[in-house]
Amino acid sequence: MNNYQELTKKQLSFFNSGKTKDVAFRIETLKKLRELVVRHEDDILKAVKADLNKPEFEAKRAEVGLVLSEIDFAVENLAEWTAAKEVETPSTHAGAKSYIYQDPYGLALVIAPWNYPFQLAVSPVVGAIAAGNCVVLKPSELTPHTSSLLAKMFNENFPEEHLTVVEGEVETSTALLKENFDYIFFTGSTMVGKIVAEAAAKHLTPVTLELGGKSPTIVHEDANIEEAAKRIARGKFANAGQTCVAPDYILVQRNVKDELLANLKQVVTNTYGKDVSQNLDFPHVVSQKHFDRLSSFLTNGDIVFGGKTDRSRLFIEPTVLDNISWEDNVMQDEIFGPILPVIVYDEISEVIQAIVKRPKPLALYLFSEDEAVQDHILNSVSFGGGSINDTINHMTSHYLPFGGVGDSGMGAYHGKASFDTFSHAKSILKRSNK
Repeated sequence: MNNYQELTKKQLSFFNSGKTKDVAFRIETLKKLRELVVRHEDDILKAVKADLNKPEFEAKRAEVGLVLSEIDFAVENLAEWTAAKEVETPSTHAGAKSYIYQDPYGLALVIAPWNYPFQLAVSPVVGAIAAGNCVVLKPSELTPHTSSLLAKMFNENFPEEHLTVVEGEVETSTALLKENFDYIFFTGSTMVGKIVAEAAAKHLTPVTLELGGKSPTIVHEDANIEEAAKRIARGKFANAGQTCVAPDYILVQRNVKDELLANLKQVVTNTYGKDVSQNLDFPHVVSQKHFDRLSSFLTNGDIVFGGKTDRSRLFIEPTVLDNISWEDNVMQDEIFGPILPVIVYDEISEVIQAIVKRPKPLALYLFSEDEAVQDHILNSVSFGGGSINDTINHMTSHYLPFGGVGDSGMGAYHGKASFDTFSHAKSILKRSNK
């Protein structure tokens, strides 16, 4: 196991030089990163194709496009974000003025997941750079082609003391977590998130944990069923369901269930073909371990459509399961695959009772035109974020902080929220001696 004290010592020295606090230096670094992403776009697309069989059109949007837009938004707004803000001063402090300064934490460790191996690695780094930190990025070992490319892009173009990529297995993450970083940003499972939080606590290091959970999708009787099916299928089966905010399961009002299932089947056929196993662009599951776990769920309930698997190429067909109970294995943990269980309800109160009894989800989606129903759900259920009459798109907005709550995480990022996450708001009162 490596000792990373020398690396953190170099980065601390560079941070203390004050260079990263220069806004022009930050912008120059972000522009250089942008140029590298554009130059290596084909390499990025090939890497995620090799790791996950992710099709080019999907990778361009979700891996490359979102990163470029994050960089552009930060560059455009950085001068405003970094400026000291004057705020109100109480009348009891006559002759004084109050300001908030944004200070970088110092050394940031970013531990990235495998499901969006480029975007979820680089997006937090954009925020850390914009805030003026030095960064160590640890990509996922489960996506080796993307990990290797990230190491090449960063380590050949940025000084190690400012930005560096460290590759390796679980032991590497364990070793890095023993070092005294000033901020840790982790994306991954709730189980590993607890390990990261425990390690961070030993140094009193603040953390952002972007986790997951079973994100419910509620389809009420007044919903536009045809449109709901399109948006649910798009959110669920993109990246073969390996998306932290993918709809995990459907709660559908009994009298529209059959219509919804019929529409879902038609959407999947229209999108991926009658036999998805022949669609060479459909992403595969990341590993045999994940494949075996997902395949075991196919015995739960009844298969409405789908269900084909091929372990030799880690393929699982988009599948919808009916007649599911809360006790089935598929309902115990986040699915993170192209399997969508369906549970019926009669009254909206049943939905609320069922969700609030379980760990708080990262996302929630509601399909209903009834504002009273919308308000009832939003005011009764705690979750990270979500959408009304849509899925997953809330996480692509620069203006909406993205993050979880409870078991689905803590902290948020995207847009200015990324800058805020990696900055300490330093409060200053200036008083005259007159």
